[in-house]
Amino acid sequence: MSDQAVTTITTDKVNLLDFDRQGLRDFFAQLGEKPYRAEQVMKWIYHRLEDNFENMTDVGKALRAKLEASCYVGPPKTLFDKGAADGTHKWLLGMDGGNAIEAVYIPEPTRGTLCVSSQVGCGLNCQFCSTATQGFNRNLSTAEVIGQMWVAAKYLGNVTHQNRRITNVVMMGMGEPLLNFDNVVKAMSLMRDDLGFGLASKRVTLSTAGLVPMIDKLSETIDVSLAVSLHAANDELRTELVPLNKRYPIAELMASCQRWLDRKPRTSITFEYTLMKGVNDQPEHARQLIKLMRRMPTCKVNLIPFNPFPGTRFERSDAETIRAFQTQLLNANVLTMLRRTRGDDIDAACGQLKGQVLDRTRRQAEFRKRLDEGASHAA
Repeated sequence: MSDQAVTTITTDKVNLLDFDRQGLRDFFAQLGEKPYRAEQVMKWIYHRLEDNFENMTDVGKALRAKLEASCYVGPPKTLFDKGAADGTHKWLLGMDGGNAIEAVYIPEPTRGTLCVSSQVGCGLNCQFCSTATQGFNRNLSTAEVIGQMWVAAKYLGNVTHQNRRITNVVMMGMGEPLLNFDNVVKAMSLMRDDLGFGLASKRVTLSTAGLVPMIDKLSETIDVSLAVSLHAANDELRTELVPLNKRYPIAELMASCQRWLDRKPRTSITFEYTLMKGVNDQPEHARQLIKLMRRMPTCKVNLIPFNPFPGTRFERSDAETIRAFQTQLLNANVLTMLRRTRGDDIDAACGQLKGQVLDRTRRQAEFRKRLDEGASHAA
């Protein structure tokens, strides 16, 4: 990819991807149009993936001219896309000011999952995540979040309600989605809306590092699935791996998860646990996790082998240790899945998304300094 900044055309026009259904109806009302016209256009945008108003043939010419003058359909620009040997596909999408984010599509025999980013970089500094080394720049707009799905759907030939290439969406890409709450919720409502991408609630999953107040707010706002990045079952280790734990320790986090289950009794929560060699993969760590999960017998643990990236101090647990850890949980009747690593040959595996972030936190400079110091010691 070129190091040159992505040029953004400044315009006073409104990006229709920024609106959920009600927002689009309100916008059309401001144009003096009937609400059903908004729903007509919404079908063109999300069912037929059309971004040219002239091609919206059941919309009158006068309205098409009005739309052309006042708004546009603007998904992020694809700077680069690449496929992996296992069928995984990654897009590098241009933002303003030279920033870029990544989205990943993971095909499987019975489903196709799209991993979507919510921020340019991330401010939480989780120690085992490549995005964290980039620092943080800004939140994504609703258009930039749903636009990732629009780009992927267009590329894959997805047809809503007919040929679903994207059956599941996970907000597990770059960033902490609950720190961009309003824009992410609007985007997820478009993923779920029958006039949008029409996905069922259980097929749209938000993953959080554990912002307790926002977990409560999310459960009251929209019906989606929840995943929690746990990675350790004791506070000392989790605070080292996930610094947010210092503000919202495990007891508070699990209490918020219980409140989620109380509000949504027919749902479950997935707890993500990245296995790192000699860090959190020992039998005592499994025992701590079993004790924690006994309070939530309907929930499951998703074990993720660590995916290395340049400069990290962590290593992936060996296959025997991973199997032993999973077996220990299963023998204790903890529902446990092992996530198969996908797309690591194109740096598209879990924890590897990097993009291009003009850091506002100085973290990238500090990370590069540590890299250079490590290289000089090794020389």
